[in-house]
Amino acid sequence: MTAPFEPRHGYRLNPRVALRPEPFGALAYHFGTRRLSFLKSPDLVELVRGLQAHQSVTDALAMVPAGRRDLCLRALAALAASDMIIPSEGRSEIP
Repeated sequence: MTAPFEPRHGYRLNPRVALRPEPFGALAYHFGTRRLSFLKSPDLVELVRGLQAHQSVTDALAMVPAGRRDLCLRALAALAASDMIIPSEGRSEIP
């Protein structure tokens, strides 16, 4: 079972996941579970690829236009639930 998604923590793309660019965004394929997910916008792809550069998901979302943050947060929660993104190791919670 996957741990609950915590935006105050850091996340990264699972090393067992490959992103294939597509005109609509990207396809994410998990080589362990053989699941396929659709990242339906280029800005979501950019966000997922850049997660590990931020201390928390909340920090990463600051780079997203305000009107899209909730949508991206829900997408990231779904990606975490399907093990496409995983908690970053050695990252602490932001108070």
